[in-house]
Amino acid sequence: MNSSTQYAAPGELWVLAQADLEDLGVRHEDVLKVVEQAYIALRNGDSQNPLKTIVEPADQRSISYSMVGRDGASQTLGFKVVYEHDPQRQREAYRFHSFIFLCDDRSGQPIALMDVAQLGPMRTSATSALMARAACPDARTALVVGSGVQGQIALPMLLAALPGLQRLQVYGHYTDGLKAVRENLRRHCPGREVEVVEDLPQAAAQADIILGVAGLTARQQVKRAWLKPGAVAVLVGYGIDADVLHGADYRIATDSAQMRVTSADLAAADGSLPDMDAQLPDILLGHAPARRHERDIVFAYNSGMVVTDVALGRYLADLALASRRGQRVKLW
Repeated sequence: MNSSTQYAAPGELWVLAQADLEDLGVRHEDVLKVVEQAYIALRNGDSQNPLKTIVEPADQRSISYSMVGRDGASQTLGFKVVYEHDPQRQREAYRFHSFIFLCDDRSGQPIALMDVAQLGPMRTSATSALMARAACPDARTALVVGSGVQGQIALPMLLAALPGLQRLQVYGHYTDGLKAVRENLRRHCPGREVEVVEDLPQAAAQADIILGVAGLTARQQVKRAWLKPGAVAVLVGYGIDADVLHGADYRIATDSAQMRVTSADLAAADGSLPDMDAQLPDILLGHAPARRHERDIVFAYNSGMVVTDVALGRYLADLALASRRGQRVKLW
């Protein structure tokens, strides 16, 4: 905790809205360090990351899930909840609501109740970048499939992890999203440009790193046959076909058990999923390789882990509270 940070008085709670977390001067390099440390602490520290609890009505009108986690590196407890209405985008009534409640496990004080609109994309893109760096540290070409929220932050975070990247590409269909990808890259990485590609098979065949961050309505998925030897495909949302998982030479996940809860859409016809070869925390600690051979095609599955939400949430909350952002609410 920053020495100047003052948490709310007894009986009160700091509430940090989305606007309170903007323009905090956060560097992508710092986000990478916080998220990496959270994964390392999951193996070396007193961290816990139970599987998420999911509820969904029979007609799939909504999906809701909750997660509780403890980040041993910062001694912080976090409770995250998410509610999505019309997650399949079939009723044109999509709604998304989420927040995280953080508590300091040294003092027992509540830290803040905060919005996760920025937190989620930050920790997810940082995890993708850590996977890509581990599996392909000498990469020169990166392709992002999707131009939504994740697509717009993916390249700056990837460049923070792999500054040697020379060619940056994005594939998408929404003009506003593609414009935002370009503008966000220029804002965070002055002098760098991104190429908008129209031929996905051709672009994928040339890329060292492919990030699948598209939404459910993705029109085209990257196929295993398109990838060159040595490529790494990181899947966050959509944009990478299940045949890349099943046909990969090496497979990594943030957490194998969690992947089996969240990746039903990647299963084979008989419902099976191949075993993972390694998990990201073990790779970061040097206990497992990120690939066996340099020509391996690597599939990486990035499923959000609440310990990274907790660690990064604590980092952002301390920055915001040190700047006296947010408001105090008499709650107890």
